[in-house]
Amino acid sequence: MNAGGDGVMTGYPLRDRLALLAGLAGPFLVALALVPFRTDLSRTNAALILVVVVVAVAAIGSRVAGALAALSAAAWFDFFLTRPYQTFDITASADIETAVLLLIVGLMVSQLAARARRLEVITVTDAGYLARIHETADLAQSAKSSDTVVDHVRRRLTELLGLRGCRFEYGILMGQPPRLEQDGNVAVGRRQWDVDVGGWPDGEIELRTYGNGHYLGRFMLTPGPGAVPPRQARLVAVTLADQTGAALDTAGPVKDG
Repeated sequence: MNAGGDGVMTGYPLRDRLALLAGLAGPFLVALALVPFRTDLSRTNAALILVVVVVAVAAIGSRVAGALAALSAAAWFDFFLTRPYQTFDITASADIETAVLLLIVGLMVSQLAARARRLEVITVTDAGYLARIHETADLAQSAKSSDTVVDHVRRRLTELLGLRGCRFEYGILMGQPPRLEQDGNVAVGRRQWDVDVGGWPDGEIELRTYGNGHYLGRFMLTPGPGAVPPRQARLVAVTLADQTGAALDTAGPVKDG
């Protein structure tokens, strides 16, 4: 299935698109609802209410949606709830500090909420998924060579994702294949591929590994003919790749023997 003609690939999956819309509209609507109370409501309390909106958006959406909600919250806080009203000017230094803190706190909590959402998905997976994570973690600590971990994870990814093939490339980034991302979604170029609707995109799919923030290599996944594994399984696959990156960063790709 190709990325151009049948509409299965969109800028974002439906849930994330709705979260982006909520990130734009939610803070605006809440700030507008607070207008009748702005003379009685402290600026700090108003900002805290808007932070709650940011957290809610990030929890149901993505980091991008949460960051957009934080920017929207800071803007509408300024416009509706600080003097002079209905402008984007702020005259009081305390209000400026509150608006800046609202933006900073909103951005921070949106990142934390999005990460918590991912961890929650992994938490509710079955015992088989957790066993793969624990098994790989134990191997990463005890293996004499990082290649042992790479081979182990390659086999586990094949089983977990129902792959026809899986190989590992050390330290190279050639071409722009579809990519399995940290949130379990698949990207083709700069756009999201709705894998749950359209199935895997054509060709190999890369799953990158990092150690201490540095790119170290990638698993190249060849999807099998069966159904696309659920998002929980794809998140576990990302976790296994992260464990591989940690092993590579610690020991380096030294061959056994």
